[in-house]
Amino acid sequence: MDNRAQVREFLASRRARITPGQAGLPAYGGNRRVKGLRREEVALLAGVSIDYYIRLERGDLAGASEAVLDGVANALQLDEAEREHLQALARSAGPTATRRARPSPTTVRPVIQQVLDAITEAPAWIRNARHDILAMNPLARALYSPVLDSAVAGATAKRAANTTRFIYLDPAAREFFVDYDRIATDAAAMLRLEAGRNPHDKDLITLVGELSTQSELFRQHWASHNVRFHRSGRKRLRHPAVGELDLNFEAMELPSEPDLRLNLYTADPDTPASDGLKLLASWAATRTAGNTDTRHAHGIR
Repeated sequence: MDNRAQVREFLASRRARITPGQAGLPAYGGNRRVKGLRREEVALLAGVSIDYYIRLERGDLAGASEAVLDGVANALQLDEAEREHLQALARSAGPTATRRARPSPTTVRPVIQQVLDAITEAPAWIRNARHDILAMNPLARALYSPVLDSAVAGATAKRAANTTRFIYLDPAAREFFVDYDRIATDAAAMLRLEAGRNPHDKDLITLVGELSTQSELFRQHWASHNVRFHRSGRKRLRHPAVGELDLNFEAMELPSEPDLRLNLYTADPDTPASDGLKLLASWAATRTAGNTDTRHAHGIR
């Protein structure tokens, strides 16, 4: 992905969303020709010259110091994810040696699958930063069966099942995700964050190209340049066999596998969702009995 274009569009989009009043600056006159802050106003707030800031916003972050990046981040009122994204874009603008592609993992070690299988009362699964599903426990396979069974997003001989492909390319996603609009917005923002961290991942570039070609909604979200962490929260799913489930989720990095995430879903005690997970476990056992090699059928390793 073009680093200079990413930098240019990200900084311009963040500048456009802040009014002088929000930045603590006087708004002279009511006929401003730019949306948000002017470049010279950002430069003033960041403590750099206007010429230097213009150079930054044109996409040249090479050599920008931590102090400069912090000043720009403060001026643009960036949140934690946006600050990390700016830092990642600056790293990618550095010497060629620091810009080598880092392929996302496509498999997990057997011991990680053993850990997943040892979690018996909560859906648990592993994904890479590209949102490929790499490993699941039986309850997660049951919970995400609409994704795994999807004709457009499920696993094939050449690729793993992918949740973001399901969200944007399979109409069933609007039924499965109760809060579909938020889920779709977050999915694109998480991919955009990864594009900043690893802009030369060929499979990520291919996925973004596929989604951009086939989904107008994805194009809109991608063009916003929003970025987001995915750490914890609520997820409401409408499962075809057990109905609606209102679940807590935690997304955790694996210290031994820093490019992988463990997603774990739980239900509050004594709630309909808790009963729903128990029903889902029974449904999963029945489903597995009818298919003794479910894992192979879905391409999950």
